[in-house]
Amino acid sequence: MGGERVMRVSRLACLIFVGLALTSAAAGAAPSQADAKFQTIYKTEWAWRKLEFPSSERGQAPLPDHQPRVDAAHQARRLAYWQNVRARLDGISRADLSANEAVNFAVYRDQLDTLINQQIFREFEKPFNSDSSFWANLGFGSSRAFHTTQDYKNYIAQLNDIPRYFAEETVNMRAGLARGFTPPKATLVGRDVSVSNIAEARSAQATQFWKPFKTMPDSVSPSDQAALREQARAAIEGKVQPAYRALLTFLRNDYIPHATERLAAEDLPDGKAYYRAQIKEFTTLDMEPEAIHQLGLSEVARIHEQMLTVMKETGFKGEFPAFLAFLRTDPQFYVKDPQELLNRAAWIAKRVDGKLPTYFGWLPRSRFGIEPVSPDIAPFYTSARGGTRTYLLNTYDLPSRPLYNLTALTLHESAPGHSLQGGLAEEQDRLPDFRREVYISAYGEGWALYCERLGVEMGMYDTAYDRFGMLTFQMWRAARLVVDTGIHHKGWTRAQAIQYLHDNTALADHDIEIEVDRYISWPGQALSYYLGMMAISEARAKAQAALGPKFDIRAFHDTVLSMGSVPLPVLRARIDRFILEGGRDPMPVTWQEAKSHETTAP
Repeated sequence: MGGERVMRVSRLACLIFVGLALTSAAAGAAPSQADAKFQTIYKTEWAWRKLEFPSSERGQAPLPDHQPRVDAAHQARRLAYWQNVRARLDGISRADLSANEAVNFAVYRDQLDTLINQQIFREFEKPFNSDSSFWANLGFGSSRAFHTTQDYKNYIAQLNDIPRYFAEETVNMRAGLARGFTPPKATLVGRDVSVSNIAEARSAQATQFWKPFKTMPDSVSPSDQAALREQARAAIEGKVQPAYRALLTFLRNDYIPHATERLAAEDLPDGKAYYRAQIKEFTTLDMEPEAIHQLGLSEVARIHEQMLTVMKETGFKGEFPAFLAFLRTDPQFYVKDPQELLNRAAWIAKRVDGKLPTYFGWLPRSRFGIEPVSPDIAPFYTSARGGTRTYLLNTYDLPSRPLYNLTALTLHESAPGHSLQGGLAEEQDRLPDFRREVYISAYGEGWALYCERLGVEMGMYDTAYDRFGMLTFQMWRAARLVVDTGIHHKGWTRAQAIQYLHDNTALADHDIEIEVDRYISWPGQALSYYLGMMAISEARAKAQAALGPKFDIRAFHDTVLSMGSVPLPVLRARIDRFILEGGRDPMPVTWQEAKSHETTAP
């Protein structure tokens, strides 16, 4: 009770402080000329970007009535537009910007460079990989809540636009195929199943696209409901399924048989520059592949020693390979019913809920649910994926879903990992939208991996097996530094990569194969996790050493999470400022709360 009172008093103090600060700012001078010029550039570009890429995923945004335009002409226009924006940015001196806008400039410039590089390397000619695809992603739009007749009409218009969208993507893929710019053939085996599931469905009602029409809200009249269902049935059976059938034929007869046999990104057109651009995009760092590879080897060796120590704590008497075999096969570590796996994850997530206030001063208003991965994609999907509102848990092939990994997995994908971080990012109304809505892998995945180890401090790992599971997840991400650079820079085979993960982690063999195919077909993405986690951990160690007894773990976490999504150099600079400010919490209140309090602040 006393702790809760202290938190309430602290919150009131923050409200008063921020209210006074806002009042003072409102009374001050207008933004400088440089600030105003920069704000005009990024606000204009962001508004244009949202029109170019309307999102079906965010429940707050209006539902678009069409699919994206992805043809070559639109791609060339986007490149020219972003290059023009960058040229205008070059006309702004960062020294003339205010402190806040200088940070925004660093984030925005990095984001803009990534967008330009994606166009220069024509990433749109390789619009899917073994992990994700443009056709499977269409199902996300059907997962949001529809409230009005117009929502449903816009959704049906999206369905009717799928043939045009798929035709443009097919032209892009043919262009990539012609120049050898495809995912490697070895990673595409069976990936057409998510297309055939729609193409060969017996009816519209048997597809994922029918989901919004199963139960419709009272805000839509009964007569409109009947009409909309008939329009949706006609769109799915008359437009969507034929488009999926055409795509399936193209994939099976043309694309997959002729995809590149080479695995390395450096073997693709302009491969060395392409791989370096991928490293920069996903890690936000300009690192040599060889340096990353050597760092990975060093971290793998260090974590291996920790794993040996925990293995002895379990009482196991054999050698390390025998212990991994024991973990992969002993029935005590596996459930037999998918619902039991979901139930156990829910219990872990609820336990975390009770511990969060000790480690975070600021918690999001949003809540997440736990759902199984759709059967359409589960056989080739990763073990789980987390977002602001949904923690997807793969219940396919239960003998590959060990319980000793489940606590670390849940901490990563839900809270305090992706769901908590994403929820707080959405609430940062004082930040530009490009910092709230764009996901930077090194920051987001680095944070989620940091949260797995934070679970030790939180008392979440009940057994030595659970702690070993946490370490095997740490090892998994460290090994990615070795495997990703091994494949794309040093010429490793798929078998080499699989064997390396098999020998060093307790991941199930099914998961290892799925993950290796993801690393092969998505160069650089696997590097973001461990390098991001290292940046956060090193920043925390630096702050603890500098602040001593003044270091407050809640203030540190609030500072990291108050930034939206940022490149790692920007994160490090912010923690340096956190140290200079004496470890002060960054006022854990939303912009609206501070504004509403502004008129009553003493």
